[in-house]
Amino acid sequence: MAATIKDIRAETGLGLATISKYLNGGNVRTENRQKIEEAIKKLDYHPNETARSLVTKRTRTIGFVVNNIASNFSGVLLQHASAYLHTRGYGMMICDSSLSEKQEAENIRFCVEKQVDGILIVSSSREAAFLSPAEKAGIPAVLLDREIKSDAFDCVTIDNRNAAERATDYLIECGHRKIAVICSEEYTGTERYKGYLASLEKAGIKPRDSYICPGQIHSPELGYRNMKRLLKLKERPTAVLTTNYEVSLGVIMALNEEGVGCPEDMSLIGFDELILPMVMKPKLTLVAQPMEEIACEGARILLKRIEEGSSFPPQRVSLYASLKSGESVKRIG
Repeated sequence: MAATIKDIRAETGLGLATISKYLNGGNVRTENRQKIEEAIKKLDYHPNETARSLVTKRTRTIGFVVNNIASNFSGVLLQHASAYLHTRGYGMMICDSSLSEKQEAENIRFCVEKQVDGILIVSSSREAAFLSPAEKAGIPAVLLDREIKSDAFDCVTIDNRNAAERATDYLIECGHRKIAVICSEEYTGTERYKGYLASLEKAGIKPRDSYICPGQIHSPELGYRNMKRLLKLKERPTAVLTTNYEVSLGVIMALNEEGVGCPEDMSLIGFDELILPMVMKPKLTLVAQPMEEIACEGARILLKRIEEGSSFPPQRVSLYASLKSGESVKRIG
């Protein structure tokens, strides 16, 4: 038979009020906390979460709505957020939007119906309408790696524009003037494209239409297709800025197929310090996003919002992404 709170009382000699306060996240004396924790371990006690949620009005569950669960980047954010929440007594419910704004809106409604305490989101949508069910239900939401046109929700990102500008600056410092960019129309792709343009303008370099390679979403196919096109140009670029990890994968595939050497024939700078930079030779020069910090800061803000509600203003956190030099950029005259 499963242990109950009364068994903990018998084991510790403490009152039910003290034990209940501890189990519901309240502060108790250190000696009492130690007694309760020892009893829980000895008795193998597991709280009845359904009963507890009726009292506390909380499920201790966080919804994580991710735009593409197959993405390496999203997987790393999930891992770090889950670890952070676990140490604070929260579980996580994962909803994959499969790059569909319609599915994303349905996932938000699903999280609301399941009465999650809060929602972490890596979104596809640029407008805030899909979040209205959470807002109406009073469920806080924090966006990761995205900003949205609303002051009602917190977000944690890097300074995407500045990061791409610094990456392009580096290519220019290495002597490159024929620089292409492969980017999506998603939030991060758009911001990084702006950084690319800002760097060229600063250096007095006129952007070439043939070197600008946009697409709807970041994907290996976007990188592969556009790298193939760039290689067919009469006047090829000498360097390419790839604004996403999946894009970099497609670019490398195209270069390998065409027998184009990096950096001797084509210089590259990518984004995200994931698997590719660890196995690629030469080592890829890249913008490294602080993924653990993005996930944990987002989770921290969300738990604070759950505890304190709207008592503090919306958070717009912009973290620094470092440029890590490798061997994929050639210095030219």
